[in-house]
Amino acid sequence: MKIAVLDDYQNVALESADWRAVKECAAVDVFHDHAAEPDAVVARLRPYDIVCVMRERTPLDRRILEQLPLLKLVCSTGRRNASIDLAAAAELGIEVLNTSYTSAPTIEYTWALILASARHIATESASLRSGGWQVTLGDDLADRTLGIMGLGNVGSQVAKVALAFGMNVIAWSQNLTAAAASAAGARLVSKEELLRESDIVSIHLVLSARTRGLMGAAEFALMKPSARLVNTSRGPIVGEAALIDALTNRRIAGAAVDVFDTEPLPADHPYRRLDNLLATPHMGYVSRASYRRFYGDTVTNILEWLAAIDAT
Repeated sequence: MKIAVLDDYQNVALESADWRAVKECAAVDVFHDHAAEPDAVVARLRPYDIVCVMRERTPLDRRILEQLPLLKLVCSTGRRNASIDLAAAAELGIEVLNTSYTSAPTIEYTWALILASARHIATESASLRSGGWQVTLGDDLADRTLGIMGLGNVGSQVAKVALAFGMNVIAWSQNLTAAAASAAGARLVSKEELLRESDIVSIHLVLSARTRGLMGAAEFALMKPSARLVNTSRGPIVGEAALIDALTNRRIAGAAVDVFDTEPLPADHPYRRLDNLLATPHMGYVSRASYRRFYGDTVTNILEWLAAIDAT
């Protein structure tokens, strides 16, 4: 058996869990770089029986899966992975196993971005390191309005923290009810009301056909010039061109984003140059505890799958 562990950017996969039992019955290769093009992914994975993917970093669509004749098992971190073609995998006899997951790191990271954006922490830190001192004025959160798009597992907990800061919380999603919003300490409003009233708009929706491109030029035009956008959900929910235009022309005060259309973010992307954008490399779920959970469960999944194979 040969196992590929993909996209271990920080070189921590093997230290985040005890792989010794796996290594006794299979060869484990860990890749620290990212293969983006489908042909490169196929060339890399063709020798492997088991592939371990971290979240949605390397999509496995039908075209790729059909060219991996040895592949028998895909181990994905998280409870679901929209970038794996499950129907194709089933047709090809490839089993897909997932791990447990907690939203806590993303909830915490959302607030790290909100606070860092509102108080210009990255800018002030850079000024200090270069020999300077105070160069900006930050914005208060108390008595301001947080608009949450998507009041599910993550959004509802983000709302609780906002209430602790003394913020007013409003919320919207396609299926949200007034009762559910109220239970989270929020007031249900229309999407248009949320955009007009919010000082900070935070996105916590699942990427789907309905939410792709949900934030475009028309939506940014509704926001206050002093408002900020935060996105720790999925990049394509926000139209990149529309956000770049809104920030470049100062139609909104700023944005903080942790997710992108293409990941890793291309080196020449405009996001890397905007002074009113705080951009981080999809770190919302990346924590020591999360990785222990992800890779620990991955090891367990592999061992149980191998045991089942031996039993037959």
